[in-house]
Amino acid sequence: MNTPILIANVLTLLALIVHAIWGDKDLRVIEPSGDNHTKLEKWVMARGAFHMVSMDFLLATIGLVLINFTGFFQDENLILTILTVYFLAYSISFLVSIFISRQFPKNYFKLGQWILLLVISGLIYFGIN
Repeated sequence: MNTPILIANVLTLLALIVHAIWGDKDLRVIEPSGDNHTKLEKWVMARGAFHMVSMDFLLATIGLVLINFTGFFQDENLILTILTVYFLAYSISFLVSIFISRQFPKNYFKLGQWILLLVISGLIYFGIN
């Protein structure tokens, strides 16, 4: 068993739980009310995209569990490399989103999900090497 990959696995599981449960609570706070169907449609699309990320965390968690505790995959390094790049790309994408959005004090740390994604990517990378 590889300790950095196991830690990355635990972090993806925790991210899944927090994202799917508490994140959805946050989304419900901004749910539009009334008869503005356009705003409701946009909110539902944003919520759907948000939970696509929840599914990404679920699949990554399952993949890492299979790598950590079974011999299910023939080429584990390929999958781990893909996950390294995947989480790095998510981190960069989140940083770019913050950069191009309206600024507020300490927004890079208040919206620090990019840090978690970067840590997961780094743990997997160091677990491979």
